[in-house]
Amino acid sequence: MTTEAVKALLAKMEGAVALDDQGRVMVTDEEKLRGVPIDTLANKAALGETGEQTAARWLLWELGQVLGIYPASINEFYMARGRGEVPVNFTVPAMNLRAMAYDMARAVFRAAIPRNVGALIFEIARSEIGYTDQRPAEYLSVVMAAAIKEGFRGPLFVQGDHFQLKRKKFKADPDAEVKAVADLTEEAIQAGFYNIDIDTSTLVDLSYPTVDEQQRDNYEVCANLTKFIREREPEGITVSVGGEIGEIGDKNSDETELRAFMDGYNRSLPAGMVGLSKISIQTGTTHGGVPLPDGTLAQVKIDFNVIKELSKIAREAYGMAGAVQHGASTLPDEAFHQFVKNEATEVHLATGFQNIVYDHEMFPAGLREQMYDYIRTAHGKERKEGQTEEQFIYKTRKKALGPFKAQLWGLPEDIKGPIRASLEGKFGFLFDQLNVGNTTEVIRRYTPHVEIHKSLS
Repeated sequence: MTTEAVKALLAKMEGAVALDDQGRVMVTDEEKLRGVPIDTLANKAALGETGEQTAARWLLWELGQVLGIYPASINEFYMARGRGEVPVNFTVPAMNLRAMAYDMARAVFRAAIPRNVGALIFEIARSEIGYTDQRPAEYLSVVMAAAIKEGFRGPLFVQGDHFQLKRKKFKADPDAEVKAVADLTEEAIQAGFYNIDIDTSTLVDLSYPTVDEQQRDNYEVCANLTKFIREREPEGITVSVGGEIGEIGDKNSDETELRAFMDGYNRSLPAGMVGLSKISIQTGTTHGGVPLPDGTLAQVKIDFNVIKELSKIAREAYGMAGAVQHGASTLPDEAFHQFVKNEATEVHLATGFQNIVYDHEMFPAGLREQMYDYIRTAHGKERKEGQTEEQFIYKTRKKALGPFKAQLWGLPEDIKGPIRASLEGKFGFLFDQLNVGNTTEVIRRYTPHVEIHKSLS
């Protein structure tokens, strides 16, 4: 990146941002910055040419440091929860922004700020990074831009979700598959993802006679990747690392699996090294829900007792915050308060937000059909025998988000505005159900600002 690229962007900031004599970013007019200039930076961070992208991402990072919006780890807060220092009467939402990420993140902050929500996580999975065309540096920058736009302050928790090893690739070449996840993890940490969910649950092999043997690849690889993270985390920050004992969509998790995984993991971790802050379990959900032949979703039965039991064991026996629920965004509205009631630490939400965008009455029908035509052409071979058209489209339409990213970003405000409003309503409902209102103070208590500046060169 050259100073020329930064200067070119500064010329578009309407005098709201400048550099001092030492080359440090200054905000000279925050109100003006939150107008067209921040929209410009968000757009360039996601869609600009290489030089513009790099300059916009640097400016957004530095603006965050100046304004007190700082990428952070939720680890210390989760450890305090594990010690019983903070209540277990709320569940932290972790939200995957697949489509129109800037507008979607704006909707999150518009719902969060009036409720004084500090306990919230933005995340993106290894698979989503690919099909939504959002590398970690872009994703963090866009969320940062939305935070600035809406006037948010405080720690910004951005998470690598399901940094998952593919079972077949691991069996064929374990070193190469571990390296692929390690490389992505390093890229994410450098971008400001100080929360990483390692998903080695795909390596669980139920054909072995004992639970320890079944979980061995899972806990050993997870421990090795934890060590990799600890060697690369920034000074002053302990990255929050999550593990997983059961792949989402498979059998429900139980206490024996949790203890086998955690005991093996702790044995495999170097002495004195900080381990996991939480553990993901399976309770009966499936990512994205199960579409019926007409395209509607089947009702899912979650075993909330599993969440409560395993959360309690995770806290009392292993000092973690508790259990994490995946695949929850398409559950019926009445289910969400059960996560709080049953002491879930964190719940992951993704497809439901994507559905609001695709199915919104203001979403252009012509663009939607173009995206579906792309799916039929580019991913037709993925259609399973017996699937109806509605089932195939529902399960696959997420893969059109990357190829059509520019078109989604370019929708006019009279379309994006109502979609943002619908998303804001959904986020607000979830924040209320998960009881995360008025969590800003407790979050900040355990997450001070560790100031990190990035080089201009």
